Amino acid sequence: MSTHARRERLLLADLLETYGPEAPTLCEGWRTRELAAHVVVRERRADAAGGILIKALQPRLERVQQEFAAKPYEELIQLIRTGPPRMSPFSLKQVDEAANTVEFFVHGEDVRRARPDWTPREIDPVLADALWRRLETTARAYGRRCPVGLVLRRPNGQVAVARKGTPVVTVTGEPGELLLFVSGRQDAARVELEGDEKSVARVREAKLGL
Repeated sequence: MSTHARRERLLLADLLETYGPEAPTLCEGWRTRELAAHVVVRERRADAAGGILIKALQPRLERVQQEFAAKPYEELIQLIRTGPPRMSPFSLKQVDEAANTVEFFVHGEDVRRARPDWTPREIDPVLADALWRRLETTARAYGRRCPVGLVLRRPNGQVAVARKGTPVVTVTGEPGELLLFVSGRQDAARVELEGDEKSVARVREAKLGL
């Protein structure tokens, strides 16, 4: 049975293949080659991937990612398509779905929206609901560094509190757009912000994300 994570994985691989190894991305300092290396290392090299969250391990992560980025680009794309090795926690369907649906969706948009001629992708309602459920459970982690109160709102009225406090800024958009916004891609997200002018400016400039 296909899952959201599996579909997003294949879509990301297709985008990376289509645009080639030197295309821009929304990830500062990364072209598509570096982004592809990051995806592969994250699920295939647990000994280095801890550097994504643990500062002390970042030098090792950077070194291993550079090693993978030096591999043939076609090999990286194939490793993404085939997925993690059997012994990886990501090989478990439940883990893959929980950890990779958002990861691959966001990185796909990192590739798509870095181009000046990008066009919005149509998101089916089932995927939109899955992204919203993930956002509901992680909103506070995404918003922990926000300098003001932050509320995320879908057009249908559902809300998630990313950070308690005053003054409050409310960000309204579809789930995928809200995920891009709170993951630090504020300029690329198609959302509407409500709040006083100073607070809105602070949220737009904040270092949001996990």
